[in-house]
Amino acid sequence: MRRVVFNQKGGVGKSSITVNLAAISAARGKRTLVIDLDSQSNSSQYLLGEKATYGQNNPVLEPNIETFFDEVLNASQGKGLIGSALGSILKNKERGLDAVIHSTPFDNLFVIPSSPNLGALEHPLQSKHKIFKLRDALNELAGQYDEIFIDTPPAFNFFTLSALIAAEKVIIPFDCDVFSRRALQTLLENVVETRSDHNPALEVEGIVVNQFQSQAKLPQQVVQELKDEGLPVFDTMLPTSVVMKESHQKNQPLIHLNVDHKLTQAYVNLFDEISKA
Repeated sequence: MRRVVFNQKGGVGKSSITVNLAAISAARGKRTLVIDLDSQSNSSQYLLGEKATYGQNNPVLEPNIETFFDEVLNASQGKGLIGSALGSILKNKERGLDAVIHSTPFDNLFVIPSSPNLGALEHPLQSKHKIFKLRDALNELAGQYDEIFIDTPPAFNFFTLSALIAAEKVIIPFDCDVFSRRALQTLLENVVETRSDHNPALEVEGIVVNQFQSQAKLPQQVVQELKDEGLPVFDTMLPTSVVMKESHQKNQPLIHLNVDHKLTQAYVNLFDEISKA
C-alpha cells in the first residue's frame, strides 16, 4: 500500500503523521518505507536524528531522493554521476530507489531522506516530463515493502504531483482553523484533477484532524461542517500534546517514546482505522 500525506498548507503535521503511522506499521512487523519529498527534511531528521540534520558543519546525508532524481536527469542526457566518458557508458540509466534507501534505528523501518537542494531540480525535471519516474521506480520495488508512506512539501508542485501519481491513497492532515478550511477545497480539486489526468486508482483515504481541542467550540464546529459536506473525516482525531515536541527532540516516534500516552494511542487507533479501510 502506498500512501501520500498531503496538504498544501504548512504546519499541519504532515511529517509527524507520516513518521508515526509508519513507525506503528513497522512495529506491527510490516516492512515499511518512508519517502521524504520535502526539502525541509523533517521526516528524515525525525527518523535519523543528527545523521540527517544538515548545517554548516554537517553535510547532507547521501544518497538521498535528490540523488535519485539527479540520476533520472543524467540518464536522459546520456550522463552518469561518475562524470567521465567511461561513466557515461557504464552509467547510462538511473539505479532506482533501492540505491538511496537508508535503514533507521527502528526494526522494519526504512527511509529515503530528502535534501535542501531538491527544489533546484524541479524545473529541469518538469521540463523533461519526468513526472512518472517516481511511480515507475516504486513499481520496481513491488513486493519489497508492505507499506510505503510519502511525505510531501506544503505546495502543489512537481514532487507533490509525482507522489500523487505514485500513490494509491491520500491522507490529508487538517487543523481546525479558517485558513485550513478555505484551502481544503483547492486541495481536493487538485487530487481530483490528478486522478482524472494521471492516476485513476487514486483515492482520498481520509482527513486527519490534527491538534484537536475537544473542549473548544470552533474545532467541533469545523469538523461537523466537514462531515455534513460528506467529506471522509477519520473518526480518530489527534489531540494537542507537548509530547510530540519531545518526540521530535529525541528523534523517537511516539510508539517508541511512550506507548501509553493518549496521543500515542490516538495514532494507534488511527493506524487501525486506515488498516481496516
